[in-house]
Amino acid sequence: MNNSKMSEFLKKVLRIMKWPAIPLVLADYYKFKNKIKEDRFSLLFRDFYPIPGENTIDTGFDRHYVYHVAWAMRKVREISPQKHVDISSSLYFAAGLSAFIPVDFYDFRPADIELSNLLSKKGDLLALPFADNSVPSLSCMHTVEHVGLGRYGDAIDPDGDLKAIAELKRVVAPGGSLLFVVPMGKARIEFNAHRIYSYDQIISYFKDLNLKEFSLIPERRGGIIVHAKKEQADQESYACGLFWFTK
Repeated sequence: MNNSKMSEFLKKVLRIMKWPAIPLVLADYYKFKNKIKEDRFSLLFRDFYPIPGENTIDTGFDRHYVYHVAWAMRKVREISPQKHVDISSSLYFAAGLSAFIPVDFYDFRPADIELSNLLSKKGDLLALPFADNSVPSLSCMHTVEHVGLGRYGDAIDPDGDLKAIAELKRVVAPGGSLLFVVPMGKARIEFNAHRIYSYDQIISYFKDLNLKEFSLIPERRGGIIVHAKKEQADQESYACGLFWFTK
């Protein structure tokens, strides 16, 4: 068995070992198999690929990533730039946005993606490849909180996030926009996943830019709170702060 097949086999074994709902999936497997009247597909037990726990009443989703991407796309439409530059945000955001305007996507680990209107390039958030005051429409979302924690192979640096923020402020053009998203709540580090920021921290880090909008994705329920208050952010543990800054 080669390494690729071994990896897939181990994933299946771990999945089977981990979830107690597997017997229910097995029951469904044999029920399905017994109902087959025409062999349109092979149905071998070696291809068994159980994914239990998805027969839920409603469709679950990652609140941070669905809502912040939806918010940012609406903001870019409102900004209406000729081109948008994104630094290491969700690739789903860059890919979706490229259907409407050209997008340059930069990441420490560039994505091997091919889509019209989308360019994927290597870029270090600590040394962005742009001149000062040169990017009219810029985003960096759910990214800065990771910088310096080593999670993605980056160098360990307790001030990595502050250096990244300094770079974002450096390159955004006068009159330009920066869409910035980070986890919000009581300030802390959950090593090596991410930092969680207080509202006051972010406002102080960007005090030389203008805050055009602050909105909030609450941790547990409800949609985006547009033009949220500081007090609402301070009450959260792991919410998502959506900031629209201009220079």
